[in-house]
Amino acid sequence: MEEKLVIRGNRKLAGEISISGAKNSAVGIIPAAILADGICTIKNLPDIDDVRHLKELLQHCGAKVHGADGEMTVNSGTIKSHKVDFELAKKMRASYYFLGAFLGKFKKAEVPFPGGCDIGIRPIDQHIKGFEALGAKIKVEHGIIKAKATELVGASIYLDVVSVGATINIMLAACKARGLTTIENAAKEPYIVDIANLLNAMGANVKGAGTDVIKIKGVEQLHGCEHSIIPDMMEAGTYMIAAAATHGDVLIRNVIPTHLESVSAKLREMGIEVLEYEDAVNIKANGRPKAVNVKTIPYPGFPTDLQQPMSVLLSIADGTGIITESIWEGRFKHVDELKRMGAKIKVEGRVAIIDGINRLSGSPVTATDLRAGAAMVIAGLAADGETTIGNLKHIDRGYEGLVDKLSSLGAEIRRIEE
Repeated sequence: MEEKLVIRGNRKLAGEISISGAKNSAVGIIPAAILADGICTIKNLPDIDDVRHLKELLQHCGAKVHGADGEMTVNSGTIKSHKVDFELAKKMRASYYFLGAFLGKFKKAEVPFPGGCDIGIRPIDQHIKGFEALGAKIKVEHGIIKAKATELVGASIYLDVVSVGATINIMLAACKARGLTTIENAAKEPYIVDIANLLNAMGANVKGAGTDVIKIKGVEQLHGCEHSIIPDMMEAGTYMIAAAATHGDVLIRNVIPTHLESVSAKLREMGIEVLEYEDAVNIKANGRPKAVNVKTIPYPGFPTDLQQPMSVLLSIADGTGIITESIWEGRFKHVDELKRMGAKIKVEGRVAIIDGINRLSGSPVTATDLRAGAAMVIAGLAADGETTIGNLKHIDRGYEGLVDKLSSLGAEIRRIEE
């Protein structure tokens, strides 16, 4: 039995929805709780598969984890193992944060190479470079990364590429290292700030998160704390684009509008009205959007995670738009699915040239990865006729209550078993 989404399209989205906690924060914050000697309570967690997998991973290592309704308490005092289960780790990329957390806590870690979405090579050489600079010895055996240190000592680390994962992982490992660690060319994403706030609430000394230089002064001990996760800017951006694609009028609550500025600016450039409030944005779209060019770059630039949803909007825009994907080389796999729906897209390396058409037509399609799944949903909402989307495991990894939220805005969408 395979579950599928069935969408009858060509309906305006209208009304209001609330955004869940950020997936990309949650996947770093849950492993970070390992570093505390007390109990950590994490609030505003999204109800998604990635969070459930991390809970299983923690429990498998011996931690006591309880949680319901977006809240999780983690007691890592009972952890018996610094080894992450191979089968569980395969389900998601963020399992690699256990490397930094276990290394920081126990001076040793064994974690399989990450799984998750197939959107290109995800090298972890920057993570390894950081761990080695702190004094860890790393070896890879049978697909497992093994890290070990007699002592971790602060160091100056320059990242060759801006990497969210490496920035977070080095922060986790460095919190209890002796002396000062400096990460230069650090990623500036809001998730980095969120995780730094959690670590500081535990008693760590992290300064500069949100800038390209982060300084971490090692401390002897970290204690339990309470922390609430920031809203998910990728979920918010997905609904912003969905409202625009359906010529809708949607108020999106529980957001931090400054996190969404690159998306808001691009939508305005396309002729879509974006109204910002203290913790909400309102998207109003009348008629076809204008074609624009988009280049994905690290935060605060246009996010790679919203490139695929944006390609749907460009495929029904007036004119020719160009998307340049500068982060992940494999992030155009969804294009073949969009072409089934009539989209006119030509991919050359990391560039997609999109000739806008009046309307897409419904078709059976597949979610090739998490954000491609979101793109297919938007395409189905905007298309004429019926669209069926398979391979929902990707969508379930990152979007809480998708069917309910879209239904509340007037979408005709249901989940079926085939």
